[in-house]
Amino acid sequence: MQFSISGRTVDIFSSAEGIAPLVILNTIQGEGAKIFEKCLELGCKNFTLAAIGGLNWNHDLSPWETPDIRNNRYSFGGADEYISQLTTQIMPEILSKLPGKPEFTAIAGYSLAGLFALYATYRTDVFSRVASVSGSLWFPGFTEFAQSHDFVKTPDCIYLSLGDTEAKTRDKNLAPVQKNTEFIAGLYKSRGIETIFELNCGNHFTDTIGRTAKGIKKIIDTVSK
Repeated sequence: MQFSISGRTVDIFSSAEGIAPLVILNTIQGEGAKIFEKCLELGCKNFTLAAIGGLNWNHDLSPWETPDIRNNRYSFGGADEYISQLTTQIMPEILSKLPGKPEFTAIAGYSLAGLFALYATYRTDVFSRVASVSGSLWFPGFTEFAQSHDFVKTPDCIYLSLGDTEAKTRDKNLAPVQKNTEFIAGLYKSRGIETIFELNCGNHFTDTIGRTAKGIKKIIDTVSK
């Protein structure tokens, strides 16, 4: 099922029978089907995936403006506006197309969408599980933000992952990503949140579909507290 709303394209894929988890996935348009199929291959048997595309990737998924990155080619800082659109316009439309209320609602994303998945959980109580897959936790100021803020609703589970060579980069902006991700994983664990951190083989662009599906499976399989 596909529909458009507020300039976004939403693809809904489901293997659900009755009440089932709903996973919101911000992704590159067209990748939702591949990720859903990979989830099925990994054994996700009863869930609904709503893949949202048509995003202004750098702007919509980043929490605040940041000093010039890569010669000022990118615009950042639109996440709060997109969170409002997601929760007040897009998600009600998604929910209206489901047979019933989801068992729980999770949010997942890769790269900047992984950063957004965490940030959104600080801004709204909609999401009870989070998968930040190769999340852009290098983003300036995010570790400090995580230290000084509480989630609106403490998630049941947070999944974080990274490629084991992602920090081996000449780009000084991206180089702190593993240190930051490990710090944030430890922070969440210290606050009593069930937190899974995994290192995958490869760089940031290695097996993006498989890594995303694995993260989704992890948060679906986690037993609610």
